[in-house]
Amino acid sequence: MQRSRPLLPVVLVGLLALLTPSRARAQETPESARLKAEIEALRQEFTARIAALEARLKAVEVGPASATPAPTPETPPTPIPEAAPAALAPAPSGLGGGASSSKVFNPDIAAIGDFIGAMGKSPGGGEPSLELHEAELSLQAIVDPYARADVFLTFGPEEVGIEEAYLTFPTLPGGFLMKVGKLRDAFGKVNAAHNHVLPFTERPLMTQNLTGGEEGLGDSGISLSRLFPNSFAFVEATGQVFQGNSAIFRAEKRRDVAFVGHLRGYRDLSESTNLDLGASFARGHNDAGQSATTRLFGFDATLRWRPLRRSIYTHLLARAEATWSRRSEGPSEQSFGAYGYLEYQFARRWTAGTRLDTAAHPLDPTLKDKGASFLLTYAPSEFSLVRGQFRRTSWADGPKANEFLFQFLFSIGAHGAHPF
Repeated sequence: MQRSRPLLPVVLVGLLALLTPSRARAQETPESARLKAEIEALRQEFTARIAALEARLKAVEVGPASATPAPTPETPPTPIPEAAPAALAPAPSGLGGGASSSKVFNPDIAAIGDFIGAMGKSPGGGEPSLELHEAELSLQAIVDPYARADVFLTFGPEEVGIEEAYLTFPTLPGGFLMKVGKLRDAFGKVNAAHNHVLPFTERPLMTQNLTGGEEGLGDSGISLSRLFPNSFAFVEATGQVFQGNSAIFRAEKRRDVAFVGHLRGYRDLSESTNLDLGASFARGHNDAGQSATTRLFGFDATLRWRPLRRSIYTHLLARAEATWSRRSEGPSEQSFGAYGYLEYQFARRWTAGTRLDTAAHPLDPTLKDKGASFLLTYAPSEFSLVRGQFRRTSWADGPKANEFLFQFLFSIGAHGAHPF
């Protein structure tokens, strides 16, 4: 009996050794079994690919004439386990991420210079002989996924001002687009354009006499526009409400706001020709009295021809615009103004144009100014141009004037595209 006692611990240890694997297999979870199966499948696929690569290397070493590439063993597709979504990695802080992340807090900045010179006699002096007519500074950036900000500052010989500064909301319900801030009006084509976008050195007589010249109807307000998709033409309607203080309108009370409406239709006539039509309306109070108002009606038409195969060498643009101004103080006075412009690009960097003007005075429609201009523009690139303009004007209350104007335009920085 004393010799059998030492065998008892040995028997117990053997029993534990036999029972341990079964317990481990009993405790194995389905997840661990799936992982083991996937690892084994990946191991087999990896081994097969290594064997195929070794066979190809041996074939290359022997030579293309005598070597026969070993067939690549087909392996069943390995199921990829579903992994939890990984957290976004932070942007690198070195030079690699600086170029992309620098746009987050820095807007697009551009500067545009407009230099004008004049020769010849003009009643009232006209433009100076040499003048930096305007320098424009633009700041444009995306504010957030729902809004964009645009700021245009102007620096003139005698003043510094805000030409435009507005916030755009392009994703409003119902397909509407809204702008809030100081805006140029949507009346016609010329009134809404900045100086450096115009195809001539100065604005037509119609704009100077009836719609406020360079200042136009720009004012603080709200603009709401919407596209109306259809199969026939591009149609856009715009409605604007302004404070009522501009070069044309004067608001003495809060309720004396000004309204501007514009309806535009665009249609492609062919792959190289399109037609653009517009109708405008504006109403606001003027400085003749509390109940005196000014109403403006406008119409514009633009025909463009630009062959796609030679678009950088030639194009043709024909535009006409007319405005009727009606003031309600005393006897109702109605004045009419219009211009027609024809432009032809005859070489890659050269464009010639001509413009005819007529415009009555808003306070005395019997006084009418008329003019004709001939223009030649040389554009070395899209960032600069040199323009010459011969202008002949027949003033209603003065002698005729023959003048030659020349203009230098330059642009630096990232400047956003202007409305088409």
